[in-house]
Amino acid sequence: MDAEALQREALSAIDAASTAGELDELRIRYLGRRSDLKQALRQVRDRETGMALNAAREAIEQAVAERQAQLEGAELDRALTEESVDITLPGERLRRGRLHPITQIRREVEDIFVGLGYEVVDGNEVETVEYIFDKLNMPEGHVTRSPLHTYYLNGDVVLRTETSASQVRTMEAKPPPVYMVSLGRVYRRDTPDPKRYPIFHQVEGLAVDKGITLADLKGTLQLLLRRLFGEEREVRIRTSFFPFTEPSVEADVSCFICNQAGCRVCEYEGWIEVGGAGMVDPNVFEAVGYDPEEVSGFAFGWGLERIFMLRHGLPDIRMLWQNDIRLLEQF
Repeated sequence: MDAEALQREALSAIDAASTAGELDELRIRYLGRRSDLKQALRQVRDRETGMALNAAREAIEQAVAERQAQLEGAELDRALTEESVDITLPGERLRRGRLHPITQIRREVEDIFVGLGYEVVDGNEVETVEYIFDKLNMPEGHVTRSPLHTYYLNGDVVLRTETSASQVRTMEAKPPPVYMVSLGRVYRRDTPDPKRYPIFHQVEGLAVDKGITLADLKGTLQLLLRRLFGEEREVRIRTSFFPFTEPSVEADVSCFICNQAGCRVCEYEGWIEVGGAGMVDPNVFEAVGYDPEEVSGFAFGWGLERIFMLRHGLPDIRMLWQNDIRLLEQF
């Protein structure tokens, strides 16, 4: 093979290449594994021929690199000249995402209690029977202990049915006074229907100090409900029963749709049920090492989905889990 003739031919073709594609084809033709030059190098038997062929290879490689730099520079100049952007033109509008409605309600409730000086505590979604039942004064035969109500992971570990266990752990970790709220997912073996879903979100609050009374509970709930449903809202307290509070009450809020005139939402009673509450049972205090003769406290627990449904008139809780953009984009 005439190395000098091959080199002249290659350099002439490379210099004439006008695009990156043409240059790449020439590189393969003259330097590729199956090119005449590479085949000749594999068959070299004497030193002089090898030196001549290697010199030609190096010259061709250098020519390819230089021509590639020239073409890239020319392309950059063309782009800067022809594809300039007028930065004074309005940009393309990007659609912004938003928080899920339940996250919005959760953050709003958190902000209300942080403003009152409460601590926000994140609890465990997987809990033990001791903390979710025993230390909350749940009797052995209580319905919530049944596998038909609660998801058991094994004999002593469950998915929490409420966020109350975080209250117990908080009281064990620090002496009174305690002012805290815990918000998060809870799990129950419920058949989905318009008012129930196996997974939902709950907010539970706890206040423990000297001299706390049921009047303090009512005032706290009234402030919360007025912030959520309107400043003119009233709160009604009805007696009820929960194992971990004594006395136990149910809280109702005056209907924000009809202002107690009577409508379908409040079932023509003028009041809407919100959730349970009450004064902490002395047995719960004793279980965490508090002296019920020295301190008292109140606790409450409400569903965030229920608050959202009441506030916006949503007819079916399942709609909050379907990720239907037609619903979510309204909030």
